[in-house]
Amino acid sequence: MKRSKLLSLPLLAITLTGCAMAQSPVTGFIFSDVKAPLTATDGDDASKVGRAECTSILGLVAQGDASIKKAAENGKITKIHHVDYECWSVLGFYAKFTTVVYGE
Repeated sequence: MKRSKLLSLPLLAITLTGCAMAQSPVTGFIFSDVKAPLTATDGDDASKVGRAECTSILGLVAQGDASIKKAAENGKITKIHHVDYECWSVLGFYAKFTTVVYGE
């Protein structure tokens, strides 16, 4: 009985961790590396790219600013054309969520 409890705790931690795992359209239990669209506008030019990210370690500590506003600021973008995101995680131990803004 003790052994099953010891094994179920890490399994529970892995399945509930990671800021990236909750947003991904698909989830890889062992490894995820997913890129997907978030939103689009009717802008004509997407000559600049801005990125912003947040990370999570063990699902216990998470930090960062992955907002669209921060990504636009980082890319010096004033008119947004479209926004994508990228999710990357390994076993729920380390996860990264990146917002990618394209515009002018």
